Amino acid sequence: MKTLFSNGHLILAAGLIVSALSVSSSAFAVDSGSSSVALTATMPESLTLSTNINTVTFNLLQGGTATASSPVVITTTWLLQSTRANVEIDGYFTSATAALTDGLTKPNNIPTSAVLGSVTTSSSTATIPSGYTSFTSSAALGSAGAGLALVTVPLTSANRANTETTNLNLQVNLTDTALAQIPAGTYTGTLTLQAQAL
Repeated sequence: MKTLFSNGHLILAAGLIVSALSVSSSAFAVDSGSSSVALTATMPESLTLSTNINTVTFNLLQGGTATASSPVVITTTWLLQSTRANVEIDGYFTSATAALTDGLTKPNNIPTSAVLGSVTTSSSTATIPSGYTSFTSSAALGSAGAGLALVTVPLTSANRANTETTNLNLQVNLTDTALAQIPAGTYTGTLTLQAQAL
């Protein structure tokens, strides 16, 4: 019987077949299957307020109006969610009847109706009081009848992250007949400034 291959050729042919099989089996990748990782990234809201000074002084005038020694520069910075409609900056006192007092046993008081604020601000969209206005409203923050909404900034997609600079000028007006008679002395009080995102 005649064979097609001699011994040497048969071994060589078998080697080529084995080599071809090993190349073709390694050409296909082995897949491990997949595993998922859920990603959550949170940007927190923030709202801060600071002032350039902590003290202002007045040289009170009997029966007249005194202007504060300098304006209070308020810097408000925020980063807010799209659900917020406005940022409101309020000024308020703890008592409508005693914004400033001489602190005596029988105190002489200057009410919030005699303390006035006037605001200038950098935001063209902000709502501010017109001229000098007394701290006699019930603002979003503070005591009833002892506050004033100084600035209200409507929020849009363009100012969700923003810094607002506000100049607050203050006066004490003693032209009212009852206040024209307050005695000489040192009167002190605290105006609280605070921002709120609504």
